[in-house]
Amino acid sequence: MYPFFKAMARHNGGTVVVDGEQYVLTGSNDYLGLTQDERVRKAARDAVDDFGMSCSGSRFLTGTLELHETLEAELADFLGKESALIFSAGFLSTASAVSTLGGRRNILYFDNENHASMIDGSRLMANRPRRFEHNDAADLERLLKEDEGLPGGRVIYTEGVFSMSGHIGAIPEVVDVARRYGARVVCDDAHATGVLGPHGEGSHVHFDLADDVDVVAGTFSKALASVGGFLAGTADVIDHVKHTARLLIFSTALPAPNIAASLAALRIIRSEPEHREQMWAKVDFMRRNLLGLGFDLLGSNSPIIPVLVGDEGTALQFWRGLWDEKVFATPAIPPAVARGRSIIRTSFNTAHTPEHLERTLEAFEKVGRALRVIS
Repeated sequence: MYPFFKAMARHNGGTVVVDGEQYVLTGSNDYLGLTQDERVRKAARDAVDDFGMSCSGSRFLTGTLELHETLEAELADFLGKESALIFSAGFLSTASAVSTLGGRRNILYFDNENHASMIDGSRLMANRPRRFEHNDAADLERLLKEDEGLPGGRVIYTEGVFSMSGHIGAIPEVVDVARRYGARVVCDDAHATGVLGPHGEGSHVHFDLADDVDVVAGTFSKALASVGGFLAGTADVIDHVKHTARLLIFSTALPAPNIAASLAALRIIRSEPEHREQMWAKVDFMRRNLLGLGFDLLGSNSPIIPVLVGDEGTALQFWRGLWDEKVFATPAIPPAVARGRSIIRTSFNTAHTPEHLERTLEAFEKVGRALRVIS
């Protein structure tokens, strides 16, 4: 009944091998299936030959490579921003967006479902954020109105796609409120980059608000097929972060193989829209069929499809039932979700075959009926 830290012997995109058995993998963040793309793998191998496995220093001192700056320039252009900055992990980038841009004298506003990295970023600066109801711009406005007349600036932090509920962020409504109250907007697009937007640019472009979202945070560990994180915004803001972010200055720079892999993935995303189109077709198929079976998907409208199962015990039993059917799924239980609202978090990508999807649906139906999650 313990679903965590399952060690994979092999990973083939849509399937993995654990303890000699093959499982259909659901819930991976490899949305476009590019971690297994041979061009991405070759780019990483070539970078190992040129630079080895570590930069052996921070970006601030001896760790900056031309590869870093090439990826930063191409990423900024892709996102429609003046400048970008690479971090060693996505967690570090979003935490830095709070710790360096929040400012001790400013008032911060967090969506109630914001990622833990933002919360920890606020702790670094001892600035407790104000929390507004999830995707509720009216509640955000209520807080801003209460704070009128107080000193300091206003910074709103939200997400393009929320990692547990799968909801796309209410970016237009948040931006509208921000404009009226003179607030800045920072959006974590970890699960939106490569997924939303005409070419995968993210939620700010998806909603045609590229100039209204001040800073975009993201990661390379989802659609961009590697590891690491980034911030993108105006040149002066990114320059400020570059010289003040402790999580950048005191961390070893992202190694060359990871940078090269992400650069290759970015170029594929920009030139080959079929990866995103195939992903959406499979996600839509699974959403339609899971809803048809009677599951509650919490209104998800992104590639993250959460299946509501109820209490923590039921979630663990549901996971075990899927595991016995050779489907590797991931339960989310408190404190990651509210009590009584445990889910099986799924996502599907271009590496999944029709057979993988049908097998997963059969497993969900069998286990769901056995546990009376569906009738």
